[in-house]
Amino acid sequence: MIFTSPQTRKALILFSFLLVAAPAAIAHTGEGLSGGLLSGFVHPVRGWDHVAAMVAVGLWGTFLGRPAIWVLPVVFPLVMALGGAVGVLGLPLPGVETGIALSSVVLGALILGKVRMPLWGAAIIVGVFAIFHGYAHGIELPTAANPVSFAVGFVVATGLLHLAGIALGLVTTRPRGEVFVRAVGGLITAAGAGFLLGII
Repeated sequence: MIFTSPQTRKALILFSFLLVAAPAAIAHTGEGLSGGLLSGFVHPVRGWDHVAAMVAVGLWGTFLGRPAIWVLPVVFPLVMALGGAVGVLGLPLPGVETGIALSSVVLGALILGKVRMPLWGAAIIVGVFAIFHGYAHGIELPTAANPVSFAVGFVVATGLLHLAGIALGLVTTRPRGEVFVRAVGGLITAAGAGFLLGII
């Protein structure tokens, strides 16, 4: 079985807990879909370009091993918050949609090519793309009914997507698992190309 290693089981348990806990937290906000935690939570999830890149961050981190498996999923939301602040302030950031699409192309290609690099280099790549994703969230923040809840919602969703990538990446410990993960990287790259060309 793929999910028999202790690391894999721990990641899946944590992922399952967060998946159950997040909707429970949303249910107690008392806010409508127009703003707050729920709208923030669904914002990254409803965009496949966001989903692909955020899963890729966790997947690549797993591929690189420790400490990247935990550092990259922390770097992304932290820098994403900076990009969000730029969006809230209304400062211009050219090529946002292109940057978001390229994040899937590049991160998927890094996984597909089994590219390994120093942690600082990986963190810079992830951080640069996080700015574009954060900006996309940030420009919607001022219109939210509760900006703070909206921000918490999209950070929680981002964390869950990273965990999904980590859980998926842990199959590399199994026979042919590395081939599977690299194939997923190829699919993410193809999806990114589709976003870039406007096909998807």
